[in-house]
Amino acid sequence: MRIAVCSGSFDPITLGHLDVIERAAACFDRVWVCVSPNAEKKNQMFTPEQKLALVRAAIAELPNVEAELGPGLLADFAVDHGASVIVRGVRNGTDFDAEYQMALINRGIHPQLETLLMPASAAYQHFSSSMAREMIRYRQPLERYLPGAIIPLVRDMTERKGE
Repeated sequence: MRIAVCSGSFDPITLGHLDVIERAAACFDRVWVCVSPNAEKKNQMFTPEQKLALVRAAIAELPNVEAELGPGLLADFAVDHGASVIVRGVRNGTDFDAEYQMALINRGIHPQLETLLMPASAAYQHFSSSMAREMIRYRQPLERYLPGAIIPLVRDMTERKGE
């Protein structure tokens, strides 16, 4: 069985993230989505549990995809879940440089682990979770940025929080 891991902080999951996950799901028998905390990212809008709930709602229609919180190293998560590949989306050269460096680090931790850098689809190259958070804060339409299944959840979570 070919197993891959897609990871991110998903604050929140965007259509760009979902596109990469769907494309990975078409290439692998099973895909695990690792919702990773990222202490370096500022202004996070959602808790890890909320992020996981949003990811699970977004991937609900993908039968070979599951999501979990990944509190440790991504390479360890991948190996613990039987994955041989980490799939990462890249939007531009800056993303590529950072992901290439992480791929080398992950391979140094677990030499059998490969990383597949998947170019973002043209329609989603300009998307980021940071941009989506701004759209949420200013109560802008979200249909062009977020999976439809999560929009009511996002609105509910942010209204309860007072965003």
